[in-house]
Amino acid sequence: MNVYVLELSKQLVSLGYVIDVYTRDQDDSKEKIVTVMPHLRVIHLQAGPKKNIPKKDLTSFLPEFAESFFTFMQKESLHYDILHCHYYLSGLIGILINEKINKELPLITTFHTLALMKNLVARNIEETETQERIAAEMLLVKESNRIVSPSTADAYYLEYLYHCPKEKISVIAPGVNTDIFKPLDKYFAKKKIGLGKEKKLILFVGRIEPLKGIDILLYGFKILTEKFSNLSVCLLIIGGDTSEKKELWSYELQKLEELQRTLGITQMVKFLGRRKPDELPLYYNAADVVVMPSHYESFGMTALEAMSCGTPVITTDVAGITDITNGKHKNLLITTSNNPLLLSSKIHTFLTNEKLHEKVSSELVKAVKQYDWKYIAKAVSSLYEEV
Repeated sequence: MNVYVLELSKQLVSLGYVIDVYTRDQDDSKEKIVTVMPHLRVIHLQAGPKKNIPKKDLTSFLPEFAESFFTFMQKESLHYDILHCHYYLSGLIGILINEKINKELPLITTFHTLALMKNLVARNIEETETQERIAAEMLLVKESNRIVSPSTADAYYLEYLYHCPKEKISVIAPGVNTDIFKPLDKYFAKKKIGLGKEKKLILFVGRIEPLKGIDILLYGFKILTEKFSNLSVCLLIIGGDTSEKKELWSYELQKLEELQRTLGITQMVKFLGRRKPDELPLYYNAADVVVMPSHYESFGMTALEAMSCGTPVITTDVAGITDITNGKHKNLLITTSNNPLLLSSKIHTFLTNEKLHEKVSSELVKAVKQYDWKYIAKAVSSLYEEV
């Protein structure tokens, strides 16, 4: 979501907008107002203690955030034309702001993920979203002038599960920076990340949480290595914090590491933790295939980044990214995440069929060009003008 807001804002500024991005102050050592570029700044507001707080505990600090916003707005003599709120917590703040300033600013909400859909596929109690969040999303559907949906699938969920009028929904996909995420020489990329040119690389990039289906990927990888033991292959998993000792890793990371040991694939699977954004193009280009086996994905920006680099992405048909792949590239889709046999078969096809790999890579790079942020920003700008 940070990438989404930053890239979209930069492109909107290039179209003539002046944008302030507001977020919660979590660190006394950081600047309170950061100028990203002319006409784009990030403003950190007081709302609760200055430390990382679990998102489910943030609700009680929303009124303080709205009050801080109003104080800052008065102090700076600011006058805004539109509020675009990302995530349900920000949407609730948007409602409070409109009440506070006694002015009906057009309110646009982008949920990014939907609580009801996350609960549908939740695999443990920690992953389950609260009734409070569901009620907040229902309220925002009523109070927002427009809801931005990242995919046609999420638009249907909004219409049928949240009773959102169709005319309120604008389907605008996330974008990708095609100047950064672009094809590079694969052997050069492999060398830069420390892999030999003959080693086949399977890559996962994303948050480390149960709904991402990483356990299914580990099962599929085990099957692949057993069926095709002569294949020189490795799996790299980017995401989560692996900087501490393993006993301090998150519960989900520890669970996956234990599964890795149980399956006997510790030498072939590496948990790399977080990587800087400017490193990701190297990993995408080094990869022979990227796998996104999610149980639910509102869109899948990492898949878009990989495709922009020309790397095939195998994903489940629950991800919004299938708006790109569904028509022409059925071989990139698996119908359910709970099928490691099918997943291993799909992976093997792209690791061994060079002609198919080259054909799909070339077609994906062309297809993804329409998702460059400059085009996405124009669509959002048209929406702003409309409301």
